[in-house]
Amino acid sequence: MTAALAVALSGAIYAVANPFTATAQQTCSAAWDSAAVYNGGDQASHNGNEWRAQWWTQGEEPGTTGEWGVWEDLGPCGDGGGDPTDDPTGDPGGCPADWDASGVYVGGDEVGHNGTKYRAQWWTQGDEPGTADVWEDLGPCSGDGEPTDDPTSDDPTDDPTDDPSDPVDPPTEQYNVAYFTEWGVYGRDYHVKDIATSGSAEELTHIVYAFGNVQDGECRLDDSYAATDKAYTAAESVDGVADDWDQDLRGNFNQLLKLKEMYPHIKVLWSFGGWTYSGGFGEAAQNPSAFADSCYDLLHDPRWDGLFDGIDIDWEYPNACGLSCDDSGTQAYPDLMQALRGEFGGELVTAAITADASSGGKIDAGGYDAAAQYVDFYMVMTYDFFGAWDAQGPTAPHSPLHSYDGIPNADFYGANAISKLKSIGVPADKMLLGFGFYGRGWTGVDQSAPGGSATGAASGTYESGIEDYKVLVDSCPSTGTVAGTAYAHCGDDWWSYDTPATIGQKVDWLNGQGLLGAFSWELSGDTGDGELVSAIHNGLN
Repeated sequence: MTAALAVALSGAIYAVANPFTATAQQTCSAAWDSAAVYNGGDQASHNGNEWRAQWWTQGEEPGTTGEWGVWEDLGPCGDGGGDPTDDPTGDPGGCPADWDASGVYVGGDEVGHNGTKYRAQWWTQGDEPGTADVWEDLGPCSGDGEPTDDPTSDDPTDDPTDDPSDPVDPPTEQYNVAYFTEWGVYGRDYHVKDIATSGSAEELTHIVYAFGNVQDGECRLDDSYAATDKAYTAAESVDGVADDWDQDLRGNFNQLLKLKEMYPHIKVLWSFGGWTYSGGFGEAAQNPSAFADSCYDLLHDPRWDGLFDGIDIDWEYPNACGLSCDDSGTQAYPDLMQALRGEFGGELVTAAITADASSGGKIDAGGYDAAAQYVDFYMVMTYDFFGAWDAQGPTAPHSPLHSYDGIPNADFYGANAISKLKSIGVPADKMLLGFGFYGRGWTGVDQSAPGGSATGAASGTYESGIEDYKVLVDSCPSTGTVAGTAYAHCGDDWWSYDTPATIGQKVDWLNGQGLLGAFSWELSGDTGDGELVSAIHNGLN
C-alpha cells in the first residue's frame, strides 16, 4: 500500500494528493542530504526527480528503497533547487482538492482553502486551514479542486452542522495511547463498552489490542472466542445493539469497530508478543519478510478489515532475556521492523520497548537505534523497575521517574531510559512515556519510607505483588511520594503506584522533553470514570 492510495477511515475518505499534476515540470526541492533527518511529508530532490518521505528516515537514498519504501517518487523536477511549491513563472498553480470539514487528513495530505494551498503536518479532522497549527501554508493557488465529499450528500456524517459535542476530533496533538487486553473480558469483566462509558474514548488517541501470538514465524490470532465470537447483548454492546447468532463477526473486534464508528479519531493497533508470546520472535526474525506478510494478511482479514490502523510489536526482548532468552543479534530487530514498514507502507508501525538503560543492558542489546527509522513511535516501558520478585525488598517504587537516595539499581528510572534512547539517536518525538495503571507491593513491611525490608509479595486480586489502581486508591491510599511517583504504607503492606497528581507531574516532564505523548498498561486498572486516562489527557498539549 502506498501513501497515494485512497483509504477509507471511519466513513471519511482521505487521499495523499500529489501536488504536481500540472503539465509544467515542477521545481526541485533542496537536494537530498544523506545526513539529514526527514519526517513524513518532507520533500527532497535527487537524480532529477522530486521525492516525498512517507515516514521518518535518515540515510536512505531516494530511488533505492523500492515501491513500498520510505520515498515516494513525485516525478521529474527541473533545475532550481527551491521550494517545489514556488513557481518561477508567478503562476500560483492549481489548487488541490478543497478542504472538507468532515474529512480525515494525515501528515503530507494537501488541500485548497480560500485560494491557498495547505499541507497537513499530522492527523487532523475539523481543523480549518489558516486557523490551526496543523496546516502548513504552501502559498496561493488558483482554481477549484475536486471536493472530497459531495456537499449535497444526505449522509449525516458529511454534515458540518452535526452536534459539535460529537467526539470527532483528536483530543490532543500529542498521543494518549492505552492497551486493551483480550483476556480482560473474562475475570476482569472489562469490555470495549467500558472505554466509552468511562469517558476514556473521548480522551484517547490510540487503543492497542493485546496480544496476538507469534508462532512458526507468523502473526497468529490468540483467543478467537474473545476476539471474534463472544456474543454481546444490547446492554453490553457499545452501541446498544445485540449481536445476532449468525453474524460473521462478534467479540472484541466487532465492539471495537463500533467504538471507532462512534469515536472516529481513535486509531486501533494490534499488538503481538508481550511477556508470554515473545519467544516466537527469534524464529520470525529469521525470515522477516514472511513474518511481515503474515501479519499484514491477518490484520486485513476480510472479516475485520478496516479495524486496525497498524501493528504494534512487543518483543521482550530482542537479543536479551525476558520469559525466555533470545540471541538473534542486534540486527534482527531492525530487520524485522524494516520488513514490517515495507509491508504496511503508510499504516502505523509501533513498538513497546525496554527501559533498561544500564550499561550493556537491554537498550544496548536491542538494536532500537537502527530500527527507529521504521517506526512511528516507541512506547518506552518506564514501569516495573522494582517489585516483589525481590521478596525481602528493599521496598522501592516500581515506576520512578527520577533517581533518589537509596534506589536499589542506579540505572532503573524513567528519565534515564529516555536520556539513553536519545543518546543513541532515537528522536524525542518518536517516544511515549509509559504509565502503569496498577501498583506493586510487599507485605511484612514496618517502614513507611522506601527501602524497608519485607517478607514477601502483598496479596493481589489476580496475582501476588500486583493490584489495580482502582482497588488501591481506596484500599491503600497514598501516604507519600518519591522520585516522581507515589507509595502507600497500610498495615504491614507497602505499595507503589501513580496517582492523578504524580501523572500530572510526569506529563509536565515529558512535555519538557519534547516527547510525543504517553501510553498506559492497561485500561481495566483505571477507575470506572477513567481518572488516570483523564490525568494524562489533561496534561498533554
